[in-house]
Amino acid sequence: MNEFVADVNRLFARNGIAFELTSEGKATRFGPPLLRDALADALFHTGDAETDRLLEDSRGLIFSPHIEDRRNALEKLWDAFERIKTLEPGADKRTQVTALLNKATQAPRLRAFLENEAKELTAIGNNLQIRHFEKTQEKLSRPEEVDYLFHRMFSFISLLLRATGRED
Repeated sequence: MNEFVADVNRLFARNGIAFELTSEGKATRFGPPLLRDALADALFHTGDAETDRLLEDSRGLIFSPHIEDRRNALEKLWDAFERIKTLEPGADKRTQVTALLNKATQAPRLRAFLENEAKELTAIGNNLQIRHFEKTQEKLSRPEEVDYLFHRMFSFISLLLRATGRED
């Protein structure tokens, strides 16, 4: 079996295919290198078990060879983002997001950019088939689109969590 796995992995590598066959016979996807490295190092301690679960589930699914699993990973990541917006104290979500962004940086211009990014990511999640599946939402058709949006959202979430002491 080990020889077979090595042969298959050599074929994958020789042909530039971003998969690896494990000794259990399961194909796993490498994914984009920067994303792979960021996900490998992340440890989530948000203080909310459901948010941590969503982040871990998304991390596991994004490297699946199946596009539907990766779409599911993106949905879970967006769901985690919606929960992260409510981690800080406050009377309502808007107040909680303001507190979160204020905690993330003291630099006024960067703070404004982060607020715009949060709004943009929310709009993306509401207008594409990520969290909502009405007929008006546009479906992500290519794996590269899923990877890009996952990486963009994960980078933003990671910044917020690290800045607020919720990720190691």
